[in-house]
Amino acid sequence: MDVVTLIILLCYLFAIAYLGYRGYRQTKTATDYLVAGRNINPLIMALSYGATFISTSAIVGFGGVAANLGMGLLWLTFLNIFVGIYIAFVFLGNPTRRMGHHLDAHTFPELLGKRFQSRTLQILGGLIIFCFMPLYAMAVIIGGAEFIGPIFHIPFNAALFLFAFIVAAYVIAGGMKGVMFTDALQATIMLIGMIILFTVTYTTLGGFTTAHQTLTDMAPRVPAPLKAIGHRGWTMIPAFGWAKAGTSGPEAIQFNLWWTMVSTIILGVGIGVLAQPQLIVRFMTVNSRQALNRAVVAGGIFILFMTGVAFVVGPLSNVYFAKREVIRCRIADEQALLDPGPDGKAKLTLVSSDAPPEIQSRSKRFVAYRMPDDAPDQALRYVLWTPEMKITRGAEGQLDEIRPGLIAIARTATLGTPLSGNSDAIIPHYVASAFPKWFGVVFLLTLLAAAMSTLSSQFHAMGTAIGRDVFETLTGERHSSRSILITRLGIVLGLAAAIVLGKTVRFNIIALATAIFFGLCGAAFLPAFLGALFWKRMNRPGALASLLVGFSVSALWSIFINSKTATGLGICKALFSKDTLLPPSFSPTWAVVDPLIVALPLSFLTAVAVSLLTRPMPESHVKWCFGGSKPQ
Repeated sequence: MDVVTLIILLCYLFAIAYLGYRGYRQTKTATDYLVAGRNINPLIMALSYGATFISTSAIVGFGGVAANLGMGLLWLTFLNIFVGIYIAFVFLGNPTRRMGHHLDAHTFPELLGKRFQSRTLQILGGLIIFCFMPLYAMAVIIGGAEFIGPIFHIPFNAALFLFAFIVAAYVIAGGMKGVMFTDALQATIMLIGMIILFTVTYTTLGGFTTAHQTLTDMAPRVPAPLKAIGHRGWTMIPAFGWAKAGTSGPEAIQFNLWWTMVSTIILGVGIGVLAQPQLIVRFMTVNSRQALNRAVVAGGIFILFMTGVAFVVGPLSNVYFAKREVIRCRIADEQALLDPGPDGKAKLTLVSSDAPPEIQSRSKRFVAYRMPDDAPDQALRYVLWTPEMKITRGAEGQLDEIRPGLIAIARTATLGTPLSGNSDAIIPHYVASAFPKWFGVVFLLTLLAAAMSTLSSQFHAMGTAIGRDVFETLTGERHSSRSILITRLGIVLGLAAAIVLGKTVRFNIIALATAIFFGLCGAAFLPAFLGALFWKRMNRPGALASLLVGFSVSALWSIFINSKTATGLGICKALFSKDTLLPPSFSPTWAVVDPLIVALPLSFLTAVAVSLLTRPMPESHVKWCFGGSKPQ
């Protein structure tokens, strides 16, 4: 790390420390710690909402997914702005703010608990957040560590620990005010970084028209496994269809990609954002409807630059890697063989010269190289050999330059990773390869800001869930010093859980983990949340039943039906010796349909049916919830 990078990083950390300390000094009461005193500036709220919404999972994880799947992910940008900003702020924000203030609610589960007079609902909501948000936090931590490690030449695990502990420190001390003050700074850095990334990418690739036409012309280079599931090119939406029940082979899988992209990534995240506890609580931090309305434009512009740029630059990185990437190095071995395992999905391992013929026959040829600055032999790196590769010699005949000619996902396949590559590493690889070193520092700060802003809100939500929604509800203590202590201990436990998951699960996990959590929250919380705000007939049994049905169906579908999540979790395999429990009479397309598509409609139907079939809530309480006087 050079002196300039170190100075910039220290200045950034000093600014974060100062804002965290400022939040600490301004935090006098539990209301300050939980909802920033309910008087935060609307611009700060908008930037905090956007910075919490967009993390390394959007920039690194979903940017890498877009590099594989194409610009169809821009539909997620549309939903993020239309649903996550416009609908959320204009239609949900003020009713949430008004009811939260009126009922003196400080967390999202507490809002539901007071609206439906249900301690059980508040406790269950708090437990869901505390137990499952570490999955989302893990995705954010991995996204940051994937970039921090290579930049500072430190091991992945060290980057993971360092990064998480810095964030937890100012959240534990400064509460919501510390979180929102630092969010505003981090959002500004993120915006600057993404504008530079967008501008330089198009300049490097010859402008808008040339870049997009080149990407369109690269459609024949789509890998065969992606073509088999419906990929038609990086500027086209995947093929749509529904496989017939009982079919197998190409007929059964040719439409998988459309359902993965649309149901899991676009709808799972685009709809699930409405029920994110760490975002909903931001509506309770402002003091007027006008403040929310003023925040809409700033929030929309911010999300457009964050997700829109990531989902455009990701696919365009294919153009850069294929046409322009140059690796200046010392060639160690032009004939290195790496074994991807019998199924082609295992981590790549070196093949010795005396390996059995069957292993050598399935192995792939790589070029082993060492960067000029790397002295030790163990610093060898590998790049997949293709017919498009060009290796050139220096003035003295030494082999010192590779033009790999690879698309993005193949570029990330190296020793110790699956041959399919790690999509979470694509954006960091692209920035390190295509941009000058000074932008590496800028983008490092962008990712640090993105990850730290989201992590801080996640840690705060996990802490308040266990401290406010579980401990205080069970014990009856309100705004006590013990409650704040439990909240801070909850942050530490959530941090530990996220780190353990981050050390255990790595490749291609960021976008998937984010989509799972967003979908789980959407199915469990959204019907009760909308019913609480807009339907006076919604009652306690309806809210509880919808939460239980939405959560259960979403969890069971993820564990036993959805092929990607069920295979990754391994629970179904351990219990029933099969990857999924999908019956043969069902279309294989169901195996790639996201749990939200099934769980959310069932959760809504349950909420309506149970509410209509059970006794209404007391009229005096409902009037109080919607602005009337408190019943005596």
